Amino acid sequence: MSPGTLHFISGRLAAGKTTLARKIATENRAVFFCEDVWLSRLSDGISSFEDYLKWSRRCRSVMEPLIVDTLRAGASVVLDFAGNTVRERAWAKGLSVQAGSPHHLHFLDVSEDECLHRLLDRNARQPEGLYFASTTEEEFRSICKWFQPPHPDEGLMITTYH
Repeated sequence: MSPGTLHFISGRLAAGKTTLARKIATENRAVFFCEDVWLSRLSDGISSFEDYLKWSRRCRSVMEPLIVDTLRAGASVVLDFAGNTVRERAWAKGLSVQAGSPHHLHFLDVSEDECLHRLLDRNARQPEGLYFASTTEEEFRSICKWFQPPHPDEGLMITTYH
């Protein structure tokens, strides 16, 4: 049996990563892992970026063997994780390497201004999986400073969406 494909997402905060990830999961009949949902259900509260990093590491340590085993079993996986830095994308690619599976990075190339507009709308709607009641513009700008667009040197199969 051949392994499944690992799909993962990159884009600024509020670029539409979760919406795209759900669409890819449906179209590919793939197993969907949404970090925000895991964090909102398992953490004892996230009130800072440091809290997010701590809980994200914990969730990923549990999910990693599940993802690798799922890929090895032949099912595709969609990660709705913040693949927004070289390091995060290397972690995701490493999962596909462990499983011996292909990978595919889906990059949402959406401007910071458009993302801020979408964020304000999301704050008003409060969808499932938000571990903060809302994200302020100041927090948004601070988080966006960490964003690193994917680069061909990372050795990833990339599809870009505008």
